[in-house]
Amino acid sequence: MADETADPRRTSTSGRAPARGRGRRSRRRPAGSDTGAEEFNIGNKIKALRLSRRKTLQEVADETGFSPALISQIENNNVSPPIATLSRIAKVLGVSMGYFFRDEGPEHAYEVLRREERPVVTRVISRTGGSHGYVYQALTHRKRDKIMEPFLLYVDPGTRGDETQYSHEGEEFLLMLEGEAELLLEDQRIVLREGDCVYFESHLRHRLLAKGDQGARVLAVLAKRS
Repeated sequence: MADETADPRRTSTSGRAPARGRGRRSRRRPAGSDTGAEEFNIGNKIKALRLSRRKTLQEVADETGFSPALISQIENNNVSPPIATLSRIAKVLGVSMGYFFRDEGPEHAYEVLRREERPVVTRVISRTGGSHGYVYQALTHRKRDKIMEPFLLYVDPGTRGDETQYSHEGEEFLLMLEGEAELLLEDQRIVLREGDCVYFESHLRHRLLAKGDQGARVLAVLAKRS
């Protein structure tokens, strides 16, 4: 059976798999448009909600730890928020995080999402203004009012210098699909290898970084408490 979580980067436009290195699988970021955030209209949705709630950029910035200038860049789709920051933005604006990824249309009791239908959210920015170190794909955007929010992360090995940690509401599950990563969880440093998984409460300060020079591919599932 084909692996539905297979890396979308591995098929060329000609339909042939790209050549691989000496027995090592590439974990570079997925191919596809760099406009995943625009396709979901994440920035536009944030701005529209903020204005309808009569909240200022400063109020949203105070909740997320991002500067008003960075929130403005997010609203203009110049950059994309990390998942943890988007969760905080959703809280301050009174919506679920899934609101920013859902398609317009009728409600569905179930959803099948094909690999080629997963837009890539790139240009993910950190609180310090640099690259956050990963890109991500939302694995569901038709089912509304979800308890879980699943994402596929591609962690870049080139951003280990920024160890800023984040926290948000809910709980989180990570499964290492490929590569090796280091989870900063409060004061702990937990090395995760292919096949390892971890479950933690998201109010704990955390940050996932690639370990080594190959990057990592990670299934991340966020859940809200009722």
